[in-house]
Amino acid sequence: MYNWNINTKKLKKNPEKYAIWKLEQSINFGLNGEKLKVDDLKKYWLKLTIDPQRKKLLEMWLGQH
Repeated sequence: MYNWNINTKKLKKNPEKYAIWKLEQSINFGLNGEKLKVDDLKKYWLKLTIDPQRKKLLEMWLGQH
């Protein structure tokens, strides 16, 4: 994934923040052929800032409530 507005090298120094950022970017702006890791979604679910409609759909697919 290419992102021009954030220093990913610096962000990768904090693995949790990087994982959350990457999930948010992928969900909100497209996967570019990648697949989401369900374990990561569940792990960081409460920390994700994503589109509310997409969050509802993902909740339904994951069985989260």
